[in-house]
Amino acid sequence: MDPHVRDCIRSYTEDWAIVIRKYHKLGTGFNPNTLDKQKERQKGLPRQVFESDEAPDGNSYQDEQDDLKRRSMSIDDTPRGSWACSIFDLKNSLPDALLPNLLDRTPNEEIDHQNDDQRKSNRHKELFALHPSPDEEEPIERLSVPDVPKEHFGQRLLVKCLSLKFEIEIEPIFASLALYDVKEKKKISENFYFDLNSEQMKGLLRPHVPPAAITTLARSAIFSITYPSQDVFLVIKLEKVLQQGDIGECAEPYMIFKEADATKNKEKLEKLKSQADQFCQRLGKYRMPFAWTAIHLMNIVSSAGSLERDSTEVEISTGERKGSWSERRNSSLVGRRSLERTTSGDDACNLTSFRPATLTVANFFKQEGDRLSDEDLYKFLADMRRPSSVLRRLRPITAQLKIDISPAPENPHYCLTPELLQVKLYPDSRVRPTREILEFPARDVYVPNTTYRNLLYIYPQSLNFANRQGSARNITVKVQFMYGEDPSNAMPVIFGKSSCSEFSKEAYTAVVYHNRSPDFHEEVKVKLPATLTDHHHLLFTFYHVSCQQKQNTPLETPVGYTWIPMLQNGRLKTGQFCLPVSLEKPPQAYSVLSPEVPLPGMKWVDNHKGVFNVEVVAVSSIHTQDPYLDKFFALVNALDEHMFPVRIGDMRIMENNLENELKSSISALNSSQLEPVVRFLHLLLDKLILLVVRPPVIAGQIVNLGQASFEAMASIINRLHKNLEGNHDQHGRNNLLASYIYYVFRLPNTYPNSPSPGPGGLGGSVHYATMARSAVRPASLNLNRSRSLSNSNPDISGTPTSPDDEVRSIIGSKGLDRSNSWVNTGPKAAPWGANPSPSAEPTQAMDRSCNRMSSHTETSSFLQTLTGRLPTKKLFHEELALQWVVCSGSVRESALQQAWFFFELMVKSMVHHLYFNDKLDAPRKTRFPERFMDDIAALVSTIAGDVVSRFQKDTEMVERLNTSLAFFLNDLLSVMDRGFVFTLIKSCYKQVSSKLYSLPNPSVLVSLRLDFLRIICSHEHYVTLNLPCSLLTPPASPSPSVSSATSQSSGFSTNVQDQKIANMFELSLPFRQQHYLAGLVLTELALILDPDAEGLFGLHKKVINMVHNLLSSHDSDPRYSDPQIKARVAMLYLPLIGIIMETVPQLYDFTETHNQRGRPICIAPDDYDSESGSMISQTVAMAIAGTSVPQLTRPGSFLLTSTSGRQHTTFSAESSRSLLICLLWVLKNADETVLQKWFTDLSVLQLNRLLDLLYLCVSCFEYKGKKVFERMNSLTFKKSKDMRAKLEEAILGSIGARQEMVRRSRGQLERSPSGSAFGSQENLRWRKDMTHWRQNTEKLDKSRAEIEHEALIDGNLATEANLIILDTLEIVVQTVSVTESKESILGGVLKVLLQSMACNQSAVYLQHCFATQRALVSKFPELLFEEETEQCADLCLRLLRHCSSSISTIRSHASASLYLLMRQNFEIGNNFARVKMQVTMSLSSLVGTSQNFNEEFLRRSLKTILTYAEEDLELRETTFPDQVQDLVFNLHMILSDTVKMKEHQEDPEMLIDLMYRIAKGYQTSPDLRLTWLQNMAGKHSERSNHAEAAQCLVHSAALVAEYLSMLEDRKYLPVGCVTFQNISSNVLEESAVSDDVVSPDEEGICSGKYFTESGLVGLLEQAAASFSMAGMYEAVNEVYKVLIPIHEANRDAKKLSTIHGKLQEAFSKIVHQDGKRMFGTYFRVGFYGTKFGDLDEQEFVYKEPAITKLAEISHRLEGFYGERFGEDVVEVIKDSNPVDKCKLDPNKAYIQITYVEPFFDTYEMKDRITYFDKNYNLRRFMYCTPFTLDGRAHGELHEQFKRKTILTTSHAFPYIKTRVNVTHKEEIILTPIEVAIEDMQKKTQELAFATHQDPADPKMLQMVLQGSVGTTVNQGPLEVAQVFLSEIPADPKLFRHHNKLRLCFKDFTKRCEDALRKNKSLIGPDQKEYQRELERNYHRLKEALQPLINRKIPQLYKAALPITCHRDSFSRMSLRKMEL
Repeated sequence: MDPHVRDCIRSYTEDWAIVIRKYHKLGTGFNPNTLDKQKERQKGLPRQVFESDEAPDGNSYQDEQDDLKRRSMSIDDTPRGSWACSIFDLKNSLPDALLPNLLDRTPNEEIDHQNDDQRKSNRHKELFALHPSPDEEEPIERLSVPDVPKEHFGQRLLVKCLSLKFEIEIEPIFASLALYDVKEKKKISENFYFDLNSEQMKGLLRPHVPPAAITTLARSAIFSITYPSQDVFLVIKLEKVLQQGDIGECAEPYMIFKEADATKNKEKLEKLKSQADQFCQRLGKYRMPFAWTAIHLMNIVSSAGSLERDSTEVEISTGERKGSWSERRNSSLVGRRSLERTTSGDDACNLTSFRPATLTVANFFKQEGDRLSDEDLYKFLADMRRPSSVLRRLRPITAQLKIDISPAPENPHYCLTPELLQVKLYPDSRVRPTREILEFPARDVYVPNTTYRNLLYIYPQSLNFANRQGSARNITVKVQFMYGEDPSNAMPVIFGKSSCSEFSKEAYTAVVYHNRSPDFHEEVKVKLPATLTDHHHLLFTFYHVSCQQKQNTPLETPVGYTWIPMLQNGRLKTGQFCLPVSLEKPPQAYSVLSPEVPLPGMKWVDNHKGVFNVEVVAVSSIHTQDPYLDKFFALVNALDEHMFPVRIGDMRIMENNLENELKSSISALNSSQLEPVVRFLHLLLDKLILLVVRPPVIAGQIVNLGQASFEAMASIINRLHKNLEGNHDQHGRNNLLASYIYYVFRLPNTYPNSPSPGPGGLGGSVHYATMARSAVRPASLNLNRSRSLSNSNPDISGTPTSPDDEVRSIIGSKGLDRSNSWVNTGPKAAPWGANPSPSAEPTQAMDRSCNRMSSHTETSSFLQTLTGRLPTKKLFHEELALQWVVCSGSVRESALQQAWFFFELMVKSMVHHLYFNDKLDAPRKTRFPERFMDDIAALVSTIAGDVVSRFQKDTEMVERLNTSLAFFLNDLLSVMDRGFVFTLIKSCYKQVSSKLYSLPNPSVLVSLRLDFLRIICSHEHYVTLNLPCSLLTPPASPSPSVSSATSQSSGFSTNVQDQKIANMFELSLPFRQQHYLAGLVLTELALILDPDAEGLFGLHKKVINMVHNLLSSHDSDPRYSDPQIKARVAMLYLPLIGIIMETVPQLYDFTETHNQRGRPICIAPDDYDSESGSMISQTVAMAIAGTSVPQLTRPGSFLLTSTSGRQHTTFSAESSRSLLICLLWVLKNADETVLQKWFTDLSVLQLNRLLDLLYLCVSCFEYKGKKVFERMNSLTFKKSKDMRAKLEEAILGSIGARQEMVRRSRGQLERSPSGSAFGSQENLRWRKDMTHWRQNTEKLDKSRAEIEHEALIDGNLATEANLIILDTLEIVVQTVSVTESKESILGGVLKVLLQSMACNQSAVYLQHCFATQRALVSKFPELLFEEETEQCADLCLRLLRHCSSSISTIRSHASASLYLLMRQNFEIGNNFARVKMQVTMSLSSLVGTSQNFNEEFLRRSLKTILTYAEEDLELRETTFPDQVQDLVFNLHMILSDTVKMKEHQEDPEMLIDLMYRIAKGYQTSPDLRLTWLQNMAGKHSERSNHAEAAQCLVHSAALVAEYLSMLEDRKYLPVGCVTFQNISSNVLEESAVSDDVVSPDEEGICSGKYFTESGLVGLLEQAAASFSMAGMYEAVNEVYKVLIPIHEANRDAKKLSTIHGKLQEAFSKIVHQDGKRMFGTYFRVGFYGTKFGDLDEQEFVYKEPAITKLAEISHRLEGFYGERFGEDVVEVIKDSNPVDKCKLDPNKAYIQITYVEPFFDTYEMKDRITYFDKNYNLRRFMYCTPFTLDGRAHGELHEQFKRKTILTTSHAFPYIKTRVNVTHKEEIILTPIEVAIEDMQKKTQELAFATHQDPADPKMLQMVLQGSVGTTVNQGPLEVAQVFLSEIPADPKLFRHHNKLRLCFKDFTKRCEDALRKNKSLIGPDQKEYQRELERNYHRLKEALQPLINRKIPQLYKAALPITCHRDSFSRMSLRKMEL
């Protein structure tokens, strides 16, 4: 067999060698937290009970509420309900369970111990299983396993042919199917022949057809389409048996007869049948074309979607096999726009998921005899797509062809390959098979060959016999494949069509009747022999077939011959041929020549011109069909076989010339076509590697081709990389190359003992194809095809308890002992030890005799005879390293471009070498020679140099190079001496560090270094590599000696010596030497998080993710699940605590979302530098130098950064959260004793820092609650991605080219220009949110279950996180107990505890939390009651809140805590006034603010507390039980009050009234009144009633001032409320004058934080802020007037400057907003009807926001009360007349709403000048009601009266409520003439305003003028004058009014004149006419008024008449009203 064929077959059948690292899946790249395995690890979590999720027990509670609503809403007049009833309620309620032994006196240690045990039981082991992984693209350290090399398929279609029926059935019809692409003008599949004839019809052909082979009976076929497009047609061609007559005649009967008329035409049909019978007998072996049709495939596929067959919608989703490559990944290439093809620019075409369709083809086109060629077919097909197709006009042949089209199943059964081999899962050979149809892809497909295929297709196209003499009309061509020249030498290799034998020796083309130059549409498929010789050729014989039976004419007459030799110069001959045809049989030995050669004495048709066109196409995985590849393979094989000379093409190459030829052929590989290079990629690379490893011996000389081969490999790999862009993974590794290394590559000369499984001859090869089908092979890898080598870490046992010795010589020890590593001295020395040949040799040699195909392992025997020595064997990895180190220039460049390939190749070679030489157990130091190690070191160092020097220029390349290098080192850690690898890592670090010094913006380089480190640390033995077991000892020698380390590490149990504690917690030199990699990781973290690190901000997320990823992977690693081991692992990260402590000021403030005042940083940032000695500067230096750092002076000095008050950039929430979870992990898993010792060493400042961190953790991991998850879901937004962090990433460019690669490999980018960090890909960053790749975000709406699951996880995380915090707090408290010195930090502990109680917590956590709190109080009682008084208040509030919890366990623990608190307070001083007061206040604020507060639960807790008091034997004799009872009753009272409030939760006014009332009830206890005032302020602010909120604050301040002035007499403080009068006249009600005022000195009174000077200042500042928000700047000024003296007295210039700044703002706003200010709108609201309870007949003035329309408030109140009483019950009274109670329906509720305006007496107006004056301190309001005496509202002028109503309220607006009662009401009635006077005054005023307005407004002016002088104005001025002034009134009382009106008119006319004059100056020429009109009207008006105005009433001008008081007339009028 030909050596090339043998190699090919070996390459397709050989076992793969796959290296599998045993624990590889435990590296961080496969971290289950980042994969989808999270869900599995979260199984079996307990459901945590959260109060926030537990809605109160729905219905019963609701009914009660509704019941309350329906009851009358009266509020009892006493501030409290009756005592008795309330106590009765309390006595009847049930207590919760009491805690056992609560009152026993147990020693603290024991309590701690119990608490500890309980806390530690049932904990969740893996913290990270509860925490979602940070949102990363794809972890950089994850290398995907490449796809298995396999046969290429496009999208596969299954076509089943069901039936074919014509109108008449008279003869057999033969059909074939094929796919054509019109656009490419290409046939894209071979033919599928099928036979649907009935048995009867088939019977007609018996004599001509041999029995049919089962393989030819297929009726279903699988087509593969790699490039689906709109241009693909399924073409069906029909043929029938040849008969006399042209096609038209023969088709005629099929067109005219109809099946329905069969009986009518019986005779004619019989005649046709008998004719057909005769033709079948005689011409049965010839065919003629008959008809054809085509199906537009994409129409079927797309309409299969829309046809409502199953009424389900078709989802055209992205296909599985989609791209242009074999690999499946390309389904993602399609991106999210579901169908956008990446490979063809076509419209959506998808064949993998449409719904199966059954087609019935009804019409066929008659085949035109002169239009058989493919060209014609393409024209027809193109025409078919046009609407007015020519074909439509043709008369069709009606028929019915039924076919099914569906997507092909994954692994169809009974399937035959194009070579007719059975595909596995072929249970029964007798079943009708399905044929796989070979695809001829429309464009190149780049997939390496993996199966043997060797087919030839022959397409006779046309023949021109026009110039041939003699009769030759019905022409057929017989095609044969010959191996010799004798006619019997035809080979049975032509595939049969349908219903015939499997192979035949000849094939005939169909005959076109009477055509001398026919076209053919035949396809002859030939199975090529594996080895071709020069004698193989194709023979074409042309026959004339006589259709008529004539005497002595033979059936067929040969009329010509031609042929094609198969080999030409050793290469397969294919292509288009135009051949001459010989008239006579060719002569002897013709087959080696071409027919173009004019042979002597032969006759040719048409003078030897080419008359026969034929095309020959080969589909072969043996023949490369590329001259360059052919030459290379031929030369290499010649070397192998030692056959000289070699004939290549026309050249003969002698041995002496071979070397040059070989080298030139290697370099010429570049010129070859890419497609064959890819197809033969595996073989090509194998051969090149072989040349490296076994340099050939040519003419007795060893020729070293290493360099040439290395160059060739580099260039081939780069070609693939450049041209197959869509085929890279995220690291830029080309998939074809990666899979070559992973599966195919093996060391050529190290075959293990088995020979290759290749078959002996070709006969056997038939079966392998079945086996090697991709479908089976990769799936389970169960065939002998893959031998997996497990080499992970054989020399380290599973758990890291026994680390190997050499790792201890970590770093720094360059003096590695390599003395015993052998050195390869020369070609003779065998690198295998003593045995000169590999152990495999003897068996191979034996095998050789029987199997020519044995593998390359043999030393070719002829060489021994030639030279008497073995050929040199080199080790591939050594040679590769050497070549790479020495190469330079463009070769080096191209190797760098694809460094990953050579690195991976090298590693696999090393592993194989170790495996095949049984060295996997050898000590690592002796595994590789020193020379090789030096090469590696040199290589790594130069590549690191490249990274450092080129990262700015070639960003994308350097990113790839950097990751490749890191993966290489990661791999080396598995095979080489670890100490050596560490030196390599160190050298890389050195280079980066020295470069960093000189960079202005280091972030890109640091980012690269992070990637590098992250990949190295992803090694599965990362923990072991860090030597977690050896403890830190100050090393005696530069490298820690083995003995010292071993002596220390007696297993895990070594006691920790104290002096090392500090070293363990900081990045000290010993730490970094001992735990090398962990040291690097933490150093990076410290470096990047350092606030002074310039320009590294964008890397925060990246570095934090690295740490997070490491920890979460340790967390889930089964090897470290034992707690002791985990503690060891955690030790590697102890410095993390310090690093994170240092970032406190920069962490995201999670507390802000709470209503607390930000985070309680115990130390202001300004104080942070109080202890000097900052760590970072050294760390930076150290990290940069990569070397040791001077021992730090003091432990813990690094915890303080010198941040002299500079602004920190804060981290994003996501980064902060990741950091904190890492912190918690370390705290959870670290050894407690170690932690405690360290805490003891820390200063108070540092411990407070730690507590701050814990405080943040509490808020950070707070449970969000199911409702939040549901809400988030409904908003369908993804984790709020910190936009800011993204911006920074983009700006700092840390995104880089690698992510671009990731994106590209995911098909996110089609093509982007080179990957610059700021290239076009940036805009992709922003699209990322929309196209998130993680599947879980794809479905926006999460299911119920998913939400449940998320809430479950979140609940468990919150519980676990808080328990860890609690554990840590306990350790801190122990530390304090031990040292007795750090009491000051207990306050901080308490703060964290309280914060955690304030958050949403689970019942489980709260029980432990309360236990800890009780223990803390009992250990340090004075802490609460004397030092941290404010904390005491907070604690009471928290405990009370939990006493009202709906969960009984929480209640019982909370009430126990509360009881003990009172008890402890009592024990200290015999009363517990402090707790009493705090609890009372807490209850008030709880009730005032908490929305979902349930008094029922609280009542039970109060009862529980009473029960404890009753059972407390110890204190029974004291006053304690009575005091407790008093307190409880009092609390219960407040509770009952607040129940009412709860009813009115919806009614803001009523709610505020109630709060107001409760506050009034607390007039005697200032603290509580203050609390309620603040509650009110809070409620107002919520509703944006800032003015009211400000008033509440002013009242609070006044209250505080009253008591302060009693407490301390300071001149500058306000004397009491009097001082505040200017701000509001209402304030006086705060004066403490009543008799029951408590003296503020009494214990527990006025002890709140507000009753201090700073408290007062705080209240006033808040008040000023609220006034400012309300726009009442004048009031701001008044408030500051009180504040300024205080600050002046304190000489507080800073505050004063702020205040004056604020004042300046306030006054400038007054100036700017002049005329634009709006404060409020007022309405009078009256309630009538018993339904309203105590609101009945009450009148209020409501203050509403500015510009509230009457309709709005009316709608609001009507809606509100309508909802309460029923919409039909509530009615709004539309007028403002006095309401008559008797006329109202008693069952209805009436609301009367009237708009009112502030009312001022004339004397007030002189003080109320500005807008503010007129809208502040308002107590009187007015509204007007027009009426006439007969009851109508409006009437004629002379009968129109008006009623003015003036209301006075109990308090001035704005007040602390928005509605105030009306206390007084007076009415004034105006007579008609007074009404007229008012109207005229108003009109005059309007005129004056419009005239003097500045700037002038002509429109306004004209409007007013028109209304004044216009003639048509109804009831206008003229009419008024005529009614009232025409005659002098009879009643002297009216004289005055008459006169006043007259004067008004006088004024009015004057104003009109002014206005006209003004208007004249404003108008343009176009309005001249209008102006004249106005003037005319004015003069008319003036004339009419003149006499009326001038008539005076003489009586008025006599002094005799006494002047009556104006007011009197009014009062008299009101009397008159009574008389009416």
